[in-house]
Amino acid sequence: DAVSILCVVCVAAALDFKYHHAEELEAFLKGVHAAHPSLTHLHSIGRSVEGRDLWVLVLGRFPTHHKIGIPEFKYVANMHGDETVGRELLLHLIDFLVTSYRRDPVITRLLNNTRIHIMPTMNPDGFEATKVPDCYYSHGRYNKNGEDLNRNFPDAFENNNASIQPETQAVMNWIKNETFVLSANLHGGALVASYTFDNGNSVTGSLQGYSRSPDDDVFIHLAKTYSYNHAIMHKGIGCDNRQSFPGGITNGYSWYQLEGGMQDYNYIWGQCFEITLELSCCKYPPADQLEKFWRDNKVALIEYIKQVHLGVKGQVTDRNGNPIPNAIVEAKGRPHICPYRTNQHGEYFLLLLPGTYEINATVPGFKSIVKTVEIPNNTGNFSALKQDFSFSEVSLRSIAASCPKTPLYQELEQASAAVKPTLHILVLIGVLLVIFK
Repeated sequence: DAVSILCVVCVAAALDFKYHHAEELEAFLKGVHAAHPSLTHLHSIGRSVEGRDLWVLVLGRFPTHHKIGIPEFKYVANMHGDETVGRELLLHLIDFLVTSYRRDPVITRLLNNTRIHIMPTMNPDGFEATKVPDCYYSHGRYNKNGEDLNRNFPDAFENNNASIQPETQAVMNWIKNETFVLSANLHGGALVASYTFDNGNSVTGSLQGYSRSPDDDVFIHLAKTYSYNHAIMHKGIGCDNRQSFPGGITNGYSWYQLEGGMQDYNYIWGQCFEITLELSCCKYPPADQLEKFWRDNKVALIEYIKQVHLGVKGQVTDRNGNPIPNAIVEAKGRPHICPYRTNQHGEYFLLLLPGTYEINATVPGFKSIVKTVEIPNNTGNFSALKQDFSFSEVSLRSIAASCPKTPLYQELEQASAAVKPTLHILVLIGVLLVIFK
């Protein structure tokens, strides 16, 4: 048996720069887990249309379960089956993390203080269906049912009539079951870090060609963290003469509008900040370029994970110290359309740039507690600022609250449109009063 263990270690150690098809990818992940059982946890979050497992490898000091105070991070690649660079980069990232643990002090601290979930492929069927690697679009982009998975999520701006695919549903369930704080999904076909919102309306500023979230400053920082740690992305050179991206970043809507995207879904319904990383001009480049892609992205992939420790985190408890789930905790001046709530452990995580903020904790039916916090940049310390809230008069389990999957911003736009005529009438009356005085 010692020989088989040795072979497992060999598999984990020798990850070539080539494309790994379904069986090889699975063998690699199982080999890494066998070689590092206390640092990793391997599980499938569901199956593709053709029945392939959607594998996720979790890395960290407590890989099997959430620990209070330790934020959850995720990377998802190969959502479009013919966009392949991210799939291989994530395998090399796994390899780098497990081999650097206890050798590299930064990686060791990162893994001791963060739970990192890595999904190398969200669309294994599309990858296997792409028979001829090509720089341009192919049918492998879609899942087996011919659906684009990045147009398949509920949308906050308009009714998305696409029928939810098994791969999408698996990811939605995964987001619901974990307290993800930060995420990125890896694509190809351009070289840019794109951020929320991908869709928009007048409420989010779409009339100005930009769809702004309440945390726009944080998203710009996150996108720049990746682009400026990437070998060339920050130079903003597009893949052709038609496109250039200053700083290597773009608001999703400014680039092109899309409905049913995964990053908007994460932010609105998952309380998780996600950006979309376009990592190669060529969607499916020759395998001999993969080593250079790894060199170009390695630092950026690590620096981006560290950003999960931005801002403030803590617990909301009752007078007996019991956690209060579903309490609303938000920074004043940046309300989310689905209020951000505590998880079952009463925990909250808010990504905020360094500065002074008022953090408001609300348990429905009781007086809110507001605390002013001075947030430093703690990413180097691998822990966000800790700020707990205790409700002395509350001793109860808060009722479960979920946000409806309807186009929430559509309702907000209709409400603001309904208010506008009244304002116009009031202004008109005011003007007439002045005239007739």
